[in-house]
Amino acid sequence: MEKKKKTRFIIIFAFIFAILIAGIIITGNLLPESPHEEISVAMKDAVLHETFKINLFGLQVNPAVISAFIVSGILIVAAIIIRIFVIPKFTIIPGKFQMLLEQGVELFANMAKENSPHCHGFIGGYIFVAGAYICIGTLFELLGLQASTTAGTSIALPAPLADINGAITMGCLTFLVIMGGGIARNGLKGLGKALKEFSLPISMSFRLFGALLSGALVTDLVYHYTLTSYVIPVFVGVIFTLLHALIQAYVLTTLASTYFGEVTEKSEKKVKVPKEKKKKIKAERA
Repeated sequence: MEKKKKTRFIIIFAFIFAILIAGIIITGNLLPESPHEEISVAMKDAVLHETFKINLFGLQVNPAVISAFIVSGILIVAAIIIRIFVIPKFTIIPGKFQMLLEQGVELFANMAKENSPHCHGFIGGYIFVAGAYICIGTLFELLGLQASTTAGTSIALPAPLADINGAITMGCLTFLVIMGGGIARNGLKGLGKALKEFSLPISMSFRLFGALLSGALVTDLVYHYTLTSYVIPVFVGVIFTLLHALIQAYVLTTLASTYFGEVTEKSEKKVKVPKEKKKKIKAERA
């Protein structure tokens, strides 16, 4: 029975692969020379966002701004619904959704306790929200929601952090949280510790933007090459999106909690030794 199943699977896979190759060969000769925009234009617009703009209350904004508003709205509405209708019904023996929610909260709470053991309450809540925004915001582009540009064309809404402005905002906000925790905990010493890592917002911003942009550029390259523009871009896009959603959420939350722990750590006070005791110690050593 197992051999028959394996044989059927191989036959089905070979049949689908043969259809795919036949479609590439047949339609490849029928396509015009320029079926879509040039790859250089697509990649340039993915970085600079100069071509496609969306009208928002009379202002021309990047598509990622609309994505950011939608994702933020989804998270806020979901949080309100969960708090009002779900959490009051929690039981001692958790159901599937309750267990999933508790596991998510516990994951970020433990991360905060491990990386910032002396002050983990606020940073635990922040990295939970930041991780959810990065993960859901990255997965948002898989929906392929369409919007109309100012030029009258249709465009799929990208991930919010695929725009350099969104990535910079997330990096700077995280740095401000770290710096605020240092000031609240250690005053000017905490501020000094935070300012030592002045490159932190830049590194966080470009790490987020670069990771998401690399996936978009690879997908564009695969799509614009005729022989790989059938089915393959779907798998490439989904795999890159899932990996970036999980990896970038984990990386930023880990860095944020680690640096927060460093700047909020209380420095040990030096105990003043009396002069007489110092003299005795020197005499004993002599």
